[in-house]
Amino acid sequence: MSYVINENDVEAKDLPGRSLKWLVTPDMKQAEGLTFNVVIIEPGNTVKPAHSHKNHEELIYIVSGAGEAYIDGDVYDVSAGSAVLFSKGSVHMVRNSGSEAMKVACFFTPAATLDDYSFHEEIEFPA
Repeated sequence: MSYVINENDVEAKDLPGRSLKWLVTPDMKQAEGLTFNVVIIEPGNTVKPAHSHKNHEELIYIVSGAGEAYIDGDVYDVSAGSAVLFSKGSVHMVRNSGSEAMKVACFFTPAATLDDYSFHEEIEFPA
């Protein structure tokens, strides 16, 4: 079992508004209570659709870049070094409003997959 995973060795999934790499998943068995992915959001892009996680907390950490986080109708400025908690059930999304790619590290507890997302297509990021 490998405990060192380099994101350059993980295949990216292209999803609306971002490129996503899962580094720790339930299938990998490295961790019992969490999962972890890294997303790249290009300038002007928004992670879509708005979504929530009924049974999971998500903590994101902005590694580089700048933008905004939408949480339950409120918008917060975020930049490199910002940590943002999306509590269970909160509707959220992230937008890159900067001029460079935004790299975001995403931690979930308990362990989550894309199947655990609830989508809220009716919600748009405020202008």
